[in-house]
Amino acid sequence: MIMRDVIAKLTTLVKDEFIVCANGFISRDTFNANDRPRNFYMLGSMGQASSIGLGLALAKPSEKIIVFDGDGNLLMNLGILTMIAHLKPKNLLHVVFDNECYDSTGGQPTISSTVDLAEAAKGCGISNVYKIRPGDDISGIFKNCLSQDGPVLLLIKVGRDPLGKVPRVSVPPEEIARRFKDA
Repeated sequence: MIMRDVIAKLTTLVKDEFIVCANGFISRDTFNANDRPRNFYMLGSMGQASSIGLGLALAKPSEKIIVFDGDGNLLMNLGILTMIAHLKPKNLLHVVFDNECYDSTGGQPTISSTVDLAEAAKGCGISNVYKIRPGDDISGIFKNCLSQDGPVLLLIKVGRDPLGKVPRVSVPPEEIARRFKDA
């Protein structure tokens, strides 16, 4: 199960929720699966999608906020887990796609093969933590996570994309920001 296929499946289950996407293949895969004004694509700032998602969740408590993050991105900003646990936004679902590498920059390995990011989230105080492995009901678990009060962290183990060629986000950054604000 590769991330592109998982993201395509999850975006069919999203209705009015906002999605903040980490940079690299996560933004590209989400854009190509289901581009919409309520998607914010991080272009270039590694590790910041979770911080932006947390800020948005606090600013818009009546809206459900989903962060699509990667293991490499989360490792760049691991302290965000403590802040999420401390602030406890009920409307935040943090989805981490873990392929155990920095896929967008060439596949250099991360340490998530030996460091369990789901356990790290629990250790930081996030009580609603789920982990999807190959063969699990992705749609059912995702819907369950969406229906819960947060914060919720959902870690999904995925394989590397064998093609590694995903079209870039073709919307300019200024337009991404404008339409996201308008939404």
